[in-house]
Amino acid sequence: MRNPLLVNALEMLRRPGTAKEVEVSLLPAALNLDDPRLVPGTEITVEVQCDSLSDGIVVNGRIEAEFHSECRRCLQPVGSVLDIEVHELYQLVVTDPDAFGIQNDQIDLAPMVRETVLIELPDAPLCRIDCAGLCPTCGIDLNREKCGCAAPVIDARWAALDAIRDQLPE
Repeated sequence: MRNPLLVNALEMLRRPGTAKEVEVSLLPAALNLDDPRLVPGTEITVEVQCDSLSDGIVVNGRIEAEFHSECRRCLQPVGSVLDIEVHELYQLVVTDPDAFGIQNDQIDLAPMVRETVLIELPDAPLCRIDCAGLCPTCGIDLNREKCGCAAPVIDARWAALDAIRDQLPE
């Protein structure tokens, strides 16, 4: 099967300033992405422009991927579409430690897309910024109703850290 994210760079490298657009949608399995946070059956959309330089190719554009998970505080389902902006460099002779290599006169965008999506997937999402979570005693969802449980006893040894936390911005 042909890799839709494999871009022929030979002609682009011969003429600096040349641009090529890549627009493709593919399933996560085509990128060897087996992450349970990605919504099964939905495609990852890649829309980038490749611009040639004298020593490489700059790739700018967007990647979209739909994810689902659960809120880290209340365990309610959470989902959204990641809209990721990308700015990457591909070089014949890799001099920038953050650049990808050009091999066999081609650039393979698949590793960049895979890496970018995995980095941007949230590890511990919130359903909303002010989520109250679950009561540690009875387990009731504090976003929906109050419980009659006594407030947890605060260990005085943590008071100094609580004071610092209260001074930090959200």
